[in-house]
Amino acid sequence: MTSHDIAQFFATLHAANPTPVTELEYTSVFELLAAVLLSAQATDVGVNKATRRLYPVANTPQKILALGLEGLESHIRTIGLYRTKAKNLLATCRILVEQHGGEVPRTREALQALPGVGRKTANVVLNVAFGEPTMAVDTHIFRVANRTGLAPGKTPDKVEQGLLARVPPRYLVDAHHWLILHGRYVCQARKPQCWRCGVARWCDYQPKTLTP
Repeated sequence: MTSHDIAQFFATLHAANPTPVTELEYTSVFELLAAVLLSAQATDVGVNKATRRLYPVANTPQKILALGLEGLESHIRTIGLYRTKAKNLLATCRILVEQHGGEVPRTREALQALPGVGRKTANVVLNVAFGEPTMAVDTHIFRVANRTGLAPGKTPDKVEQGLLARVPPRYLVDAHHWLILHGRYVCQARKPQCWRCGVARWCDYQPKTLTP
């Protein structure tokens, strides 16, 4: 994709969805952090189903610590890898209380020091909660960036750096959401829905799929 193509690509995504948001449900920065931590190898729908049970009971680090491991597991057992995620979330809550006054830190270094929080999770929190122009490369973004020619790369880190360099600055804060939604609902893994794709004309993928 040329620079002109990329500009048109994002202008079109922006026009279709001017204020994109995450599909994870949350009402605080901590709820967002917990939801993203729980979302690894799970769907947003599945995470939301679990947090709708968890958050009315415990939606702060202190309250989740009070639940204990078994209590937390009982609320999130419908999520894949729930035992490991419960241990990580409890450990994260303990660090938040002991080292950050119960608040979610605003630096990448501090976020990535939390158990279960990798670069992708930190990028989501920095972007969604704090408005940082970060790029959280999940499977959808990795696929879209490579398939379209937007920012080809063999690793998530390479794709992240490519996107940060190539996405026009005016679109960078929201680009993460547009690319995830585009990959989730249009540029799908098994068969991209090129016949209904609003940005197909600027995409390098060939051959385009012309029918459902």
